[in-house]
Amino acid sequence: MNFLCTGISSCFYEDVCPSGQAECAGKQHASVKAASQPQPQPQPQPQPLPQPLPRRAAPMAPACASPFLKPFALRYSEASSPRGRRRHTLPASEFRNLTLEDAISVFEIEREAFISVSGECPLHMDEVRHFLELCPDLSLGWFEEGRLVAFVIGSGWDKDKLSQDAMTIHVPGGPTVHIHVLAVHHRCRQQGKGPIILWRYLQYLRCLPAVKRAVLMCEDFLIPFYQKAGFKERGPSDIAVGSLTFTEMEYILGGGAYLRRNSGF
Repeated sequence: MNFLCTGISSCFYEDVCPSGQAECAGKQHASVKAASQPQPQPQPQPQPLPQPLPRRAAPMAPACASPFLKPFALRYSEASSPRGRRRHTLPASEFRNLTLEDAISVFEIEREAFISVSGECPLHMDEVRHFLELCPDLSLGWFEEGRLVAFVIGSGWDKDKLSQDAMTIHVPGGPTVHIHVLAVHHRCRQQGKGPIILWRYLQYLRCLPAVKRAVLMCEDFLIPFYQKAGFKERGPSDIAVGSLTFTEMEYILGGGAYLRRNSGF
């Protein structure tokens, strides 16, 4: 009986397995064939073309009544382009006549400049206010970013030489301007500001028709400074302050103002 069952099982296995192997091989062949066939590629979808942006109208330049105040555009070279670079701007400078509101700043600069050198101020606070009230048009201040950095104060005079009265009197319409004081802020010294503001002041006086000359008195160590500006010595001054003696100097004004850059003399 066992021999009969074994024979039947053996026959059944031989009948079933060959067909199973063929079926498995057929399935593998079908899979390989399907894999070897090229797959259809998806067709790219057409992209819409970008629409052009609407053009903006060019901004109109503001109307300007003065030809000296026409609007302008800043131009940058490639080396100084503001893209990713640091921009350097010059501080705003202004030259104008002094007013009573500037008196305190004037006296502080003057006191610091003269007390340490000669021990005397050419003008005290009340005298500064006196001349800025009587003849502000004969003064000139240099302002940077709204702060006073240098100044000149003068007054009118009508005599050939300076006298003690010239220290306190203003003669309106006089042909001579007496320069009382020129001073520069201590933080702005050794920058050439003294020669520049003196030159500017002299050119300003050239524009005043009644003024023919400018005079001043100074100590001996300042004579080369004023000579370089064009002043001539006139000899010892008749004015003395304590033990201090001075030399009187003169600058003849003639013709119109010169157009020259701010570089001293």
